[in-house]
Amino acid sequence: MALDTWLIYLLASTGLSLTPGPNSLLALTHGAQYGARRTLFTIVGGVFGFSALIALAMFGLSALLQASASVLTVLKWVGGAYLIWLGIQLWRSPALHLEMNARPARLNNAGLFRQGLLSALANPKVLLFYGAFLPQFIDPQRGLLMQFVVMAATFASVECLVEYVLARLAFRIRPWLAKGGKGFNRCCASLFALIGAALPLGR
Repeated sequence: MALDTWLIYLLASTGLSLTPGPNSLLALTHGAQYGARRTLFTIVGGVFGFSALIALAMFGLSALLQASASVLTVLKWVGGAYLIWLGIQLWRSPALHLEMNARPARLNNAGLFRQGLLSALANPKVLLFYGAFLPQFIDPQRGLLMQFVVMAATFASVECLVEYVLARLAFRIRPWLAKGGKGFNRCCASLFALIGAALPLGR
């Protein structure tokens, strides 16, 4: 993967990780309930789930590219339209509200890992998103396996960092979500729309 493409992918992955979703909400909740250190088990579980979904998306794309190289161009335009649609949906969505249970069920470390893993795997929209997101950065002239390793490692690192910060700042972020969360949603929505509009036009 070329350096300039990787830098754009890093920016896009950061925006994706910052976008409110089930795993970020879970990191906030567990951070408030169990502390940031134990929430690392939740975060690692989620990263394993996301990596598995990236692998599924990449191998599916690999099979399509072997059938026809021109498929990538079609996927870029379809994926770009889907990202713009996601941006519109996120722009219109309300801010997240973190509800805390008075007496949460206590989980061991394996239970925290399992919840993070299942939260990532149980969302079919994530696989659909990767199917639209990854083609924007694939270079068919380079080996797909190495591109997968770079993409998965980059996203896993960013996701770990973002969710850990959320877990550490859980109590401070909760009131902000109610006040400024919608504006933040719109910033992320604009990033999605920008990626969806610009990247299919790139080389």
